[in-house]
Amino acid sequence: MDKLIHLILLSGLVSAAGSLAENLALKGTATQSSTWSTWTAQRVIDGIKTGPSTVPYCCHTSSVSNPWWRLDLRDIYDISTVVITARSDCCSNEASGAQIRIGDSLENNGNNNPICAVTPDFLLGQSISFSCRGMLGRYVNVVRPGSTSILALCEVEVYGVPMRKRTFLRLKFSSSAAVESNKILHQLRSVLGSHISDFNLSWTQLPKKEKKPIADRGSCVKHQ
Repeated sequence: MDKLIHLILLSGLVSAAGSLAENLALKGTATQSSTWSTWTAQRVIDGIKTGPSTVPYCCHTSSVSNPWWRLDLRDIYDISTVVITARSDCCSNEASGAQIRIGDSLENNGNNNPICAVTPDFLLGQSISFSCRGMLGRYVNVVRPGSTSILALCEVEVYGVPMRKRTFLRLKFSSSAAVESNKILHQLRSVLGSHISDFNLSWTQLPKKEKKPIADRGSCVKHQ
């Protein structure tokens, strides 16, 4: 009798094991709506919050409507915390009133993604931590909505764990003799291992026989 096998291939979207102490921003790339002088977007994820002069370590947009800065994490993460550091020389208000947005969409440059928090007023050189636990996304945006303004940030840190895809396979075998659960997993690992470097296989349920429907025998009418 035929057997059905249900297999789960874990490749997200479930949280994978990871260290919350790792600043994910250091592995990403950054861009912003505009750049004033040499205050580029990438300087916000260099791991340096402040220095003798803020210029080499901070980003600064031109004075425009809705200035924004965006981090591409290059993969989907379950983001727990975002930490923002303001300028220490002056103008710490240039990081105030900004929306922190997290998601996978690049619609409106990523500024339509869900909001984690809105930044309050900063003191000079102050770092403020924002809890975004449970928010999933590849992009982290910091945008100051509204009238013409400047956005200046000196460091953005992002903490969380990677997500893995979850794929379900349904296998059917013509003979029960061909079904050996451990052997099947071993063969699949051998095949997938040559194409995927990080994956896990497990059964969602053990192989079992498929119940075939009983054939309809119709009705019998006895005539006298």
